[in-house]
Amino acid sequence: MKHLKNILALIGLVVVVGSLIFAVQSTPAENNIEKTTPVADKNVTDGYQISAIEIPEDLNFAGEPVPLEDPEILERVDREFLVNTYWQSNAVLMMKRANKYFPIIEPILAKNGIPDDFKYLAMAESGLQNAVSPAGARGFWQIMKPTGREYGLEINDNVDERYHLEKATEVACRYLKKWKQRFGSWTLTAAAYNAGPGGIRKYMRIQKADDYYDLLLGEETGRYVFRIMAIKEIISNPHKYGFQLKNDDLYTAVPTFSVEVDSAVTSWADFAKLYEINYKVLKRHNPWLREPHLNNSTGKTYIVEIPNKGYYRESK
Repeated sequence: MKHLKNILALIGLVVVVGSLIFAVQSTPAENNIEKTTPVADKNVTDGYQISAIEIPEDLNFAGEPVPLEDPEILERVDREFLVNTYWQSNAVLMMKRANKYFPIIEPILAKNGIPDDFKYLAMAESGLQNAVSPAGARGFWQIMKPTGREYGLEINDNVDERYHLEKATEVACRYLKKWKQRFGSWTLTAAAYNAGPGGIRKYMRIQKADDYYDLLLGEETGRYVFRIMAIKEIISNPHKYGFQLKNDDLYTAVPTFSVEVDSAVTSWADFAKLYEINYKVLKRHNPWLREPHLNNSTGKTYIVEIPNKGYYRESK
């Protein structure tokens, strides 16, 4: 019995001590709560904020108005404004690249009578990069090989002029003018650039409609023109949508001079060294050169752009 009493007394002591420890741990740490809670809320309130986007009432593509009075159209427009405004990293990159490449694209569009809004189509197609699509379209304007050859671009192992910005823009202009004559609308022409003219004509025939905004299109083409308009508005009015970029933040083109090449080139790397640059820099300014050499069995004259001295470190 004596042992039993000792055991019970020990158990009771453990219970009492455990209760005291639990009580201490459960007591609110008022000082800690006071320090942390308000600070977190204040930072969220005063810092980055997300809001709905106000859609411009005069929204248009190439001068053709958007029927925003249609609630379904308004929702589709709103989606593209939200997605492209709040995908901030992409929008900032587009603004930086636009400063470098739009001065090349704009005069070519103007010369060919193509509305200036189509420079944003190039942006939507490729992000103003020499992109390659899963289907094999290439360059800023995402031109397919048969289309490029049909419009006179040289495309082979040595040379692919879909990567030549000026020449590819000229081809895009001719293509757009052709289909504007067929469709009668710049909006439908833009949609046809994405889905293909045959695809758009099929939708029009089946649905008995001849307006982009009346057609039920696939997901990509159904969003395409709205995305272009959202990009146009955001890039044109960056401060309105919360983007704060200075001129020094934007990319700029490196000045170049032209060199004529009318014979084979056994090594573009050796050719580059003649001008105190390296192969990488030569390719950066002439992305249409696709191999380290040029066969040129016909003696065709090519124009190669060489950057002015002082913009790159001299090649060793």
